[in-house]
Amino acid sequence: MLLSLARPLLLPPTTTTTSRLRPPPHALASAPGFVSPVRGAAAPLRALLPETQRHVGMEAQQEGRPLRVGLVCGGPSAERGISLNSARSVLDHIQGDDLLVSCYYIDCAMNAYAISPAQLYSNTPSDFDFKLESLAQGFQSLSDFAEHLAANVDIVFPVIHGKFGEDGGIQELLEKANAPFVGTPSKNCQLAFDKYNAALELSAQGFLTIPNFLVEKDKLAMSELEEWFQRINLNKENGKVVVKPTRAGSSIGVVIAYGANEAAEKAKGIISEGIDEKVIIEVFLEGGSEFTAIVVDVGSDNNNEPVVLLPTEVELQSSSNSDIQEDTIFNYRRKYLPTQQVAYHTPPRFPSEVIDCIRQGVSLLFNRLGLHDFARIDGWFLPTSVTSLSSAENSGKFGNTKYGAVLFTDINLISGMEQTSFLFQQASKVGFSHPRILRTIVQHACSRFPTLVPCNNAWTALSRKIQSARQAEAIRKGTSKQKVFVIFGGDTSERQVSLMSGTNVWLNLQGFDDLDVTPCLLTPGNGYSSSHSQNLNGISRDVWTLPYSLVLRHTTEEVHAACVEAIEPERVEITSRLRDKVLNELQQALSKHDWFAGFDIVDEQPFKYSMEEWIKHVKEANAVVFIAVHGGIGEDGTIQSLLESAGVPYTGPGPIASRTCMDKVATSLAVGHLTSSGVHTIPKDVRATKEILKSSLADIWNDMKTKLQTETVCVKPARDGCSTGVARLCCLEDLEVYANALRRKSQRLPANCLSRAHGVIEMPVPPPESLIFEPFIETDEIIISTKSVDDSTRHLLWKGDNEWLEVTVGVIGKRGEMHSLNPSITVKESGDILSLEEKFQGGTGINLTPPPSTIMSNDALQKCKRSIEVMANTLGLEGFSRIDAFVNVRSGEVLLIEVNTVPGMTPSTVLIHQALTEEPPMYPHKFFRTLLDLAFARAN
Repeated sequence: MLLSLARPLLLPPTTTTTSRLRPPPHALASAPGFVSPVRGAAAPLRALLPETQRHVGMEAQQEGRPLRVGLVCGGPSAERGISLNSARSVLDHIQGDDLLVSCYYIDCAMNAYAISPAQLYSNTPSDFDFKLESLAQGFQSLSDFAEHLAANVDIVFPVIHGKFGEDGGIQELLEKANAPFVGTPSKNCQLAFDKYNAALELSAQGFLTIPNFLVEKDKLAMSELEEWFQRINLNKENGKVVVKPTRAGSSIGVVIAYGANEAAEKAKGIISEGIDEKVIIEVFLEGGSEFTAIVVDVGSDNNNEPVVLLPTEVELQSSSNSDIQEDTIFNYRRKYLPTQQVAYHTPPRFPSEVIDCIRQGVSLLFNRLGLHDFARIDGWFLPTSVTSLSSAENSGKFGNTKYGAVLFTDINLISGMEQTSFLFQQASKVGFSHPRILRTIVQHACSRFPTLVPCNNAWTALSRKIQSARQAEAIRKGTSKQKVFVIFGGDTSERQVSLMSGTNVWLNLQGFDDLDVTPCLLTPGNGYSSSHSQNLNGISRDVWTLPYSLVLRHTTEEVHAACVEAIEPERVEITSRLRDKVLNELQQALSKHDWFAGFDIVDEQPFKYSMEEWIKHVKEANAVVFIAVHGGIGEDGTIQSLLESAGVPYTGPGPIASRTCMDKVATSLAVGHLTSSGVHTIPKDVRATKEILKSSLADIWNDMKTKLQTETVCVKPARDGCSTGVARLCCLEDLEVYANALRRKSQRLPANCLSRAHGVIEMPVPPPESLIFEPFIETDEIIISTKSVDDSTRHLLWKGDNEWLEVTVGVIGKRGEMHSLNPSITVKESGDILSLEEKFQGGTGINLTPPPSTIMSNDALQKCKRSIEVMANTLGLEGFSRIDAFVNVRSGEVLLIEVNTVPGMTPSTVLIHQALTEEPPMYPHKFFRTLLDLAFARAN
């Protein structure tokens, strides 16, 4: 069924669609002639490609051939989840007819595997780590792996963050095998990655540095640490410092400490946790502003010519709630989870002289440290009014300006490459799309290796040939592009996840040659400044059409602020002047390279419409709307009704089904008669929030326990999703904590503030009108074991006592003909409720897709899928939706939790995993295109 759905129904694509949107080939493991290098095999490693690929003659070189790139991710550090996300993003944007990618993964035990590209779409390595022995091709050793790369790819693109990726480990391995690779040589990596050694080198090179103290394993002398506090005029009892590993990235292990004793304890903690054996203690730069800058090498013939893009200011937001104490540091959660705790400004809101100083300093560091191709360098700007570095020894050092001090602190050899990372934010500001900046980096790396010049020339020739054929085909057909508007954002607590979903859909669809895709942000009519403290039912909405660079932001508030800022004359003038300066530097250098294909993003202004004006605009453009607005008017039928009235096609279910599924009680009532089909519902107790806040909580708690016949309840907003406000309450005291959070309008519940351990719980702001209380369904814990000393494989550990597990299932198709994808078992890593991070933050959360046969039989799986389809068709779903339920692993019966008519569409969502298990696999771009075509099918 899905095979037919995957074909465009009314919009046949041009003969040659955008190259990077072709489904990536499977890893070399499935290539003809591949000899499996499984560990323990007697035969030596000989991973062979077909003869035609191994011996490319001059004729083929002249005609052009694809460049073969080996993408390596994973690694032993805690950043391997982020590495997986980066690799997925790179694959999405460089794979094509002219560039073939083979994917490789190194696990935490330093074993290397050739993996299918489909594995990159996993949410976390834990999704597949335990299956590697059976689904991937292992190498006997890392040296065999490196030899394989040297023989079978033209250039290696390491995307391993932290240990082994940025400390020179993989670089040294590739150097020994004479395998060309993207990035900095091993010796230079070793120096730059170690924060303490890098600081010493920066100081020796004449740069301002932050006073620091090194703590090594088993070598901490408290007297020396106290002397250091005294020497830098910091109170040893409560002086504020930052404690962090010297060799870890992504802000892992970074904490704040007060005084020498606490600093020592936290340093010991980092070491005892195994994060690093060396820890650096630095002065906390109170009153400073953090920045980060991407630098790209555009030189020729091994002559470095670094150009620093427009830097980004990182503005940290501390919680306004007095009951939540948080350190104002750019930690892992702030870096990778879309909450309102951080905002980015590109370029920074610093004086122009300071920005010039940052760019000059980053360029100097790139050259002096011997970096190659690209890097990201972080630092701080301390205004004159707060700087404490004005000593005689610092007076002549680089970084002093009349406005304050510029200090560089961290050198990132392999910058994060997730879809909205700093690399893409800053590159898009100066004319590079995701594919163009990545391909520029790869092509520059190729140009550094004389043996790769013919390959690079062949690739360039093929790229131009494909592009010319595409253009000729478009002219011949004379067809105009179909307009598509992707709308996301909104004003619910799910708006940040909506931004992630919309961005992912937009990036996947924009590559189709026959589509013209415009990203659109839905906002409250009065902006976000006051929307969080009032009921939004009567407030008008605006829709902003966005230029490329404004989409790549952290939060909807930040995107909106960037829109407003982008049309302010003073800010426009500053940004334009700085951008032109960078563009000129890039243009002068890149024009010398035959392979450079030019810039592909035009600087545009955002445009604001009222909701009514926007729908009229969409109608006049004869466009289709891809709805990615989670919750609120995106899922309650409002947007669907407005578009339907205007005759505009849109994705997902219609108004009636949307309205029903938005109300969890109405959903249960609608399917309550399906018991004979294996569909059951959970008893519910619905209460107004006002009632809870003004009544006796003891009476409410006892009444609920009696009514629901349970000792433990699950509370959730009646009209919210994405785990917002969902918590397990085990006692009256838990209900009191939850009620107090609602009363104070807290943005989140801190980790472990309830009687059962849990992670941070994001709360709906403003509080919901009503709450649903349900019996908490006990499920058996699933554990993915770690490798033991005498066992080389991981295992799933599951007792199966309760027989119930939580699953999430995507459904797709026409109304009345909905097809169930393979369910995913959701494995909670902490606490009883799946957290926001585990659902949507790449690199966390585990999904098992499809359920392993050791847990759920095929008969039970098929019964579950049939029940899900019956439920979907009964509710009148169409297009696509996601159904969350508990499933009995013996009988296949399902217990409905909720239905999401605009499910998450983030890069690591389970819907992507499920689509990839279809036959044939549906890669993200094909999946989203299928949903778009279903919208047209319904409209006609």
